[in-house]
Amino acid sequence: MKKYLYAFTLGLSLISSSAWADQTINIKDHLFAPDKVTVAVGTKVTWVNHDADPHTVVSQDRKFRSSALDTNDNFSYIFTEPGTYKYFCTLHPTMLGTVTVK
Repeated sequence: MKKYLYAFTLGLSLISSSAWADQTINIKDHLFAPDKVTVAVGTKVTWVNHDADPHTVVSQDRKFRSSALDTNDNFSYIFTEPGTYKYFCTLHPTMLGTVTVK
């Protein structure tokens, strides 16, 4: 019985950890990559600027907003509610992305 309980507990922890895995979005060549991600509620998404130019990450509904990110700077946000979050760079408005939270 202990073996089964241990295996069940281990399986639950593996499922939980994958559902809560952090997500990284790279900023390179004036693009968000990937530009569309789907994550679970409670996921931390981190944007990392790999460009020589500064960039920002701002949601259209203003739920999150970074300051200007220089090269290798990052910005993180934990998504606590389901929904679709469209975001852009205020310095380069053609840079667009979407985080879908389920």
